[in-house]
Amino acid sequence: MATTSLVIFLHGIGASGDQLMPLATCWRASLPNTRFASPDAPFPNRYGHQWFSTEGNPLDPARIQTARETFDALVNDVVSREGFDGAHDRTAFVGVSQGAIVALDAVASGRWRVGGLVSFAGLLPPAPVSNASKDTPVLLVHGADDRTIPSMASSLAARQLKTAGFKVELDVEPGVGHTISNSGAQKALAFLRQTFA
Repeated sequence: MATTSLVIFLHGIGASGDQLMPLATCWRASLPNTRFASPDAPFPNRYGHQWFSTEGNPLDPARIQTARETFDALVNDVVSREGFDGAHDRTAFVGVSQGAIVALDAVASGRWRVGGLVSFAGLLPPAPVSNASKDTPVLLVHGADDRTIPSMASSLAARQLKTAGFKVELDVEPGVGHTISNSGAQKALAFLRQTFA
């Protein structure tokens, strides 16, 4: 069966790519033509890996700039390795927490025009939102009881992206903390199936 789409998982701080692969196992039957990749973030963390350091001000513009360079290099390698050079419209990012932050920044800055973006418990870094990637549909899923990154962060990101012309879905889940719930995973799966239809 031909592979026609690619999902790139982007894990949270202190984790590893392997920790998100169970989602791929759950989604494969519903996305049979999709390849899944889940790289480790490029910087070491005492518990695993991270996309950028959280010492001091984690959203310092200079730090985000450094994160952009390493993110782009790493994701370009993944896209090339998986055979999706020139097929970014058939590629989706699924980010969690810090992984969602760098994924949202990649799209909102206009650097990546991908087929879709799912953000679990993320936020949009403090930088202007470009409309260059406005054709990328975005799903923001956030637990209402998240005490690590408050759900207001996704509500604010939704408003910023919509103002720039993005098509955005926002799902704030009652009783859910800083995690991916079963219902959130199912919402993301439905979004990806529609994206790759």
